[in-house]
Amino acid sequence: MGEAILKKPLNIAVLGSGFMGRAHANAYKQVGQFFESGYQPVLKVCYGREENRGNLEAFASRWGFGSFDTNWQRIIEREDIDLIDVCLPNHMHYDVVMAAAAAGKMIACEKPLAMNVAEAQEMSEAVCRAGVASLVWYNYRRVPAIALAKQIIDEGRVGKAFHYRATYNQDYTISGDIPQGGRGLWRLDSKIAGSGVTGDLLAHSIDTAEWLNGPIRQVVAKTETFVKKRLHQDSGKIQLVDIDDACMFLAEFENGSIGTFESTRYARGRKNYKTFELNGENGALHFDLEDPHILEFFRYADPETGEKCEDHLTGWQRIHVSNAEHPYMDKWWVPGTTIGYEHTFINTLADFLAGLESGVPAEPTIRSGLRTQIVCDAVLESARNKGWVEIS
Repeated sequence: MGEAILKKPLNIAVLGSGFMGRAHANAYKQVGQFFESGYQPVLKVCYGREENRGNLEAFASRWGFGSFDTNWQRIIEREDIDLIDVCLPNHMHYDVVMAAAAAGKMIACEKPLAMNVAEAQEMSEAVCRAGVASLVWYNYRRVPAIALAKQIIDEGRVGKAFHYRATYNQDYTISGDIPQGGRGLWRLDSKIAGSGVTGDLLAHSIDTAEWLNGPIRQVVAKTETFVKKRLHQDSGKIQLVDIDDACMFLAEFENGSIGTFESTRYARGRKNYKTFELNGENGALHFDLEDPHILEFFRYADPETGEKCEDHLTGWQRIHVSNAEHPYMDKWWVPGTTIGYEHTFINTLADFLAGLESGVPAEPTIRSGLRTQIVCDAVLESARNKGWVEIS
């Protein structure tokens, strides 16, 4: 047997022990088994609220954290922590990121970055001043089929873009009996979440769209709240619901193409239905997250010559994205087998670690992630004012 390669420990603090905490903890545990890196993530400590101490202790034990703490400020002050991973409700992002940057810690933050652009701008400036590495967990960029779409676009196989269509639909809040607030349903409380589907779901769609098709120039939007009042789990009272249950908006991209975006939690039968379609002069692409290993590609013209493909060979191709030549798949299983949701976080983390080694940051950083917050705020402003909003 050869000598073991010594890796530099990267001591991790995961703040949050819910759904995203689990997804991130798993990524830290798994990344070194599949990707080569000079860093070895070490799960040092996790954070949760005192009232959820039992769940926090169980989370720490299950995932192998060295310790747990119910005081996030104390965690940030620890000298043995290198990276603060923010898996907390949105209203806590600003305070945690500002404190972590001031302490010189690397930061990985869940989306949306902040409650609004003002917070996100300050966070971005603080991270830049501190000179620390950062990441916003827009993990869908690391779905191999979406990464392949990016490759196909960059190769000129779609050509001049005309239309971009995106949906992100779910159905878990249709019942009026579902409460708002509390540990599991804080996304229905505007004081905690900031916004509804716009910050939660459309943020993903916007990040993907601008990554694939370039910046959005202006938007016009309509939002709707279908259930106006719900029981609040914290107060025990019936309270007004003021987040957006649904949002639709039109967009004009800087490249001249136009887009439609839709998101709702009231699409009966849709569980995590994130799709996009891009129609261009030379070809088209379609993706559905509920069928994540498939990318559909329509080839119309050769990207080099511009000549139309033979008539009998045009048509939609279903590319099974599982071969070693496809993005990330050389690190996983044999062709024909697939990977899942959790692997998108592992792929994201692998890119972040590679960026630490190369000095070329993995995207999006907190600075570049600010862009999605700007678009989200413009969408909500348009819905309030009932008119087009230009995006600077």
